[in-house]
Amino acid sequence: MRSENGDVEKFMAGLRKRNPGEPEFHQAVHEVVETLMPYVRDRPAYQEAQILERLTEPDRVVIFRVCWEDDEHRVRTNRAWRVQFNNSIGPYKGGMRFHPSVTLGVLKFLGFEQIFKNSLTGLPMGGAKGGSNFNPKGKSDFEVMRFCQSLMVELHRHIGEDTDVPAGDIGVGAREISYLFGHYKRLANRFTGTLTGKGLAFGGSLVRMEATGYGCVYFCENMLNHRDDSIKGKTCAVSGSGNVALYAVEKAIELGAKVLTLSDSGGTIVDKEGIDTEKLAWVKDLKEKRRGRISEYVEKFGGEYLEDQRPWSVPCDVAFPCATQNEIELEDAKKLLANGVQIVCEGANMPTDLESMHALRDGGVLFGPAKAANAGGVAVSGLEQSQNALRLSWSHQEVDQRLQVIMRDIHAKCVQYSNHGGDDPVDYVTGANVGGFVKVADAMVAYGIV
Repeated sequence: MRSENGDVEKFMAGLRKRNPGEPEFHQAVHEVVETLMPYVRDRPAYQEAQILERLTEPDRVVIFRVCWEDDEHRVRTNRAWRVQFNNSIGPYKGGMRFHPSVTLGVLKFLGFEQIFKNSLTGLPMGGAKGGSNFNPKGKSDFEVMRFCQSLMVELHRHIGEDTDVPAGDIGVGAREISYLFGHYKRLANRFTGTLTGKGLAFGGSLVRMEATGYGCVYFCENMLNHRDDSIKGKTCAVSGSGNVALYAVEKAIELGAKVLTLSDSGGTIVDKEGIDTEKLAWVKDLKEKRRGRISEYVEKFGGEYLEDQRPWSVPCDVAFPCATQNEIELEDAKKLLANGVQIVCEGANMPTDLESMHALRDGGVLFGPAKAANAGGVAVSGLEQSQNALRLSWSHQEVDQRLQVIMRDIHAKCVQYSNHGGDDPVDYVTGANVGGFVKVADAMVAYGIV
C-alpha cells in the first residue's frame, strides 16, 4: 500500500499537470489534501465518488474583457474572472478582488479556500471568487464607476441571490460595491441581495466592515479559552493596516491585549507602549480617508519604523497576519519561534506559506488557519443575505452576537475533527480542513455524479 505522502504527491502531480502555472492554487490544495488524504482513505464512499478530484475542479470559470474609458477619454482594457467553484451546499459566495496581481491561479486558490470557509460557518453558502487585474489606486471616482459598470454588464448574467452572491475583497470596498450594485439593479430591474457589503442605506449589514478582524480575534480567544487562557494581557503583532488589521486591533484592545505593530507595503511601525484606541482612531483616519502611509504614525506618536520589513521580528505572544498571502516565510517563522510566539491566527487569506506553517506547528505553536480564523467576514455576508431575504435589519449587537456564536461553533468543529487526543494541542489545520470538507463531500455524494 502506498504511503499517505505518496498518495498526496501523486494527487498533486496530477493537479499541477492539469493546472500549470498556478502556484497559489497548488499551495492551497496541497495544504488541504495532505490533511484530508488519511480521512478520505478511511472512507470508501468518498474515494469511489472521486470527491477530492471533483472538489479541486471548479464548476465553471467565466473569463471576460472589460473595456472602459478613463478621464482622458482613452479606451482602457482589463481582464476579469468569476470562478464558481462549488455550490453543493448553497449559492456560490465569495469576494471580488481588484488588483494588478490578480490572476486565474490566485482566484482559484481563493475560491477553493472559500468552499471550506463557507462550510465551516454553518450557513448555506458555496465557494466562489472573482476579480480583475484593474488597479483602483490613483483612479478617480468616475473612472472606478465606469470600470465597475462595464464589468457588471457581463457579470450580471452569471450572478443572482440564489445563484452567486459576490462581495468585496482587496481593492473592492464600499465605493466599488455601490457602483457594482447600482448597475446590477439597473440591468436586472430588480432590487435584491445579489451583492453583499452594501451600504446601510440600501440593504447592507451592520458589523460587515469589522467582521473579519473581529472574527479573527474571537477565534483566537476561543483557542486560548480552550486551554484555560485568554488574550487579555497578551502582546500582539499585527500586519497590515486595512479593514482586517484595523478591526482586529480594535477588538484585541477591547479584550485587553497589547498591540505593538501595524504595517503596509512600505514597512512596519512598532509601538512598545501599545496602540490604544486614540492612536487607532488616528490610523483609521490615515488609511480610510487620507490614504497615507503607516510611517506617518511614528512622526505623530513616536516608536520605531522598520522600513521594508514585516512585523515578525518583533517579540510577541500572538501574531495576526492580516495583510496578504504568503507574508510569513520560513525566516519569519523562525524569528517568531525564537521570540516565543504562542499563537498564529490568520486574518488574511493563506498568509503563511506551507513550509512556514509546518515549522510553526512542529514548534508547538497553536496555528489558526485562515479558512477558520478569518471566516467572520463571509459569515456576516451570509447574515446580510438573510436580512435581505427577510427584508429587515438587525442591530449591531445582534449581528455581533451572531458572529461570536458562529466563530465559537467554527472553533468547536475544528476541535471535533482535529487529530488531537489527551493533553496534545489541538491540530486546528486538520480540524478546519476536515470540518469544512465533510458537509460538502456528503452533499456531493448524495447528489450522485453531477
